Amino acid sequence: MIDQQRLFQSEGIEKLTAELKKFLNETRSKLKSCERRKFMAKVVLFMGRGGQIRAERELGWDRKTIIKGTKELTSGIDCIDNFCGRGRHRVEKKLQHLLDDIKQIVQPVSQCDPTFRTTELYSPLTAAEVHRRLCEEKNYPHDQLPTVRTISNKLNQMGLRLKKVVKCKPKKKFLRQMKSSHMSTQRIKSPMKPKG
Repeated sequence: MIDQQRLFQSEGIEKLTAELKKFLNETRSKLKSCERRKFMAKVVLFMGRGGQIRAERELGWDRKTIIKGTKELTSGIDCIDNFCGRGRHRVEKKLQHLLDDIKQIVQPVSQCDPTFRTTELYSPLTAAEVHRRLCEEKNYPHDQLPTVRTISNKLNQMGLRLKKVVKCKPKKKFLRQMKSSHMSTQRIKSPMKPKG
């Protein structure tokens, strides 16, 4: 086990052993948000000159996080993480009329299930065709539109299944007879003729 008091009383951390690296990374992983950044900044300060580069190279820490932690240490003000601001927003938030325009393109050609077993609508248009029509008919710029895969997902979410529309096929009234059964019925029906 590493003696923490002796570690922090030294003038600087000269050599990072494998045991020390493991200890520092485990301690860092147990902390959250501003406490983690402050811990990383303290360790870098103990490393001395060139500590940020060494921490990045030897410990795998991010230099931007270390800089943010150093600013928090010096100012005494903790930064609040904006977790809800991360990630991509939905397409509907960026292009507000997109779903309405897709409906206007797809609904005139969509059909219900020919067997009337489900209430789903089927459309002969593919997602690529809808993408093309959005560019041509609705004047969307090509670089602003989402990908074809995203349009396909939105069509599925709206309940418009993209399948070829199949016409109803009438059921056959009679089953097809096999050759062997056909031959046997002919033999039974025709009377045997006497020879001679």
